[in-house]
Amino acid sequence: MNNMKLNLFLLAIALLAPTVLYPVFLAKVLCFALFACAFNLLLGFAGLLSFGHAAFLGTGGYVTGYLMINSGLTPELAIIMGTVAGGLLGAIFGKLAVKREGIYFAMVTLALAQLVFFFYLQAPFTNGEDGMQGVPRGALFGLIDLSDNTVMYYFVLAIFVAGFWVINRTVHSPFGQILKAIRENEDRAVSLGYDVNHYKLMAFVISAALAALAGSTKSLVFNLASLTDVHWHMSGEVILMTLVGGVGTIFGPLLGAGFIVSMQNYLSGGELGNYIHIIMGVVFVICVLSFRSGIVGQFAKFKRDNF
Repeated sequence: MNNMKLNLFLLAIALLAPTVLYPVFLAKVLCFALFACAFNLLLGFAGLLSFGHAAFLGTGGYVTGYLMINSGLTPELAIIMGTVAGGLLGAIFGKLAVKREGIYFAMVTLALAQLVFFFYLQAPFTNGEDGMQGVPRGALFGLIDLSDNTVMYYFVLAIFVAGFWVINRTVHSPFGQILKAIRENEDRAVSLGYDVNHYKLMAFVISAALAALAGSTKSLVFNLASLTDVHWHMSGEVILMTLVGGVGTIFGPLLGAGFIVSMQNYLSGGELGNYIHIIMGVVFVICVLSFRSGIVGQFAKFKRDNF
């Protein structure tokens, strides 16, 4: 009941937020929040650290952008196609990576993501470093014009809520419990008869598809799909978002994404703009040394110890 009240409270805040803050900024936060939540499904609940999740974010953006520019699809269909493309790429990555463990898994995902980055850098349809510009937002179901920023925000909010529900349902399902068992003690899960590589692969595909969903949506919000979304820096940023918010928590990645995106947004235009990556590095170090459970994790621990 308490979780239901919290969910409704947060949803009410999200619905009223455009009256206070710029809708495009809020939409950006939601896109990265979905990306971070998707990554957290893999790291926080399956115990798999991927350094290549930017490949799925960028793939969703490029596929959706290309379809919106060249095929005349409505935005919901283009987003679905971008999500499917990210899921298929995730299946390929996962098939090659899930048999590895620890740092070897992370390095395999990084190497594969770099291959994807160089493909998009050289592919003619992506326009290389210039990016795929002028991606139209289109009309939702052919009826609702998304050119209005407020309307676009509510569309992004609906996508985020749907994606968040999928993640929450996955975590609290029997499948999610098996993922937690694998994270805690993989050998024991094997001894109980579970095909751990199969479960890891399924988690990887779900995470990749949701990351692509975030990238597909982001390309419509900003009318742009660029190499920034495929670069390894983006994979590092989503790790930072998840760590700051709280690995293995439901709401941690949402809070972490909001914190990092807000910091980037408000510092980039000032005198500290040239030092934004240094500041993010300092935040990362402080989080690792002092708040290993992240903001949400530390709050939960404080509440548990004192109330």
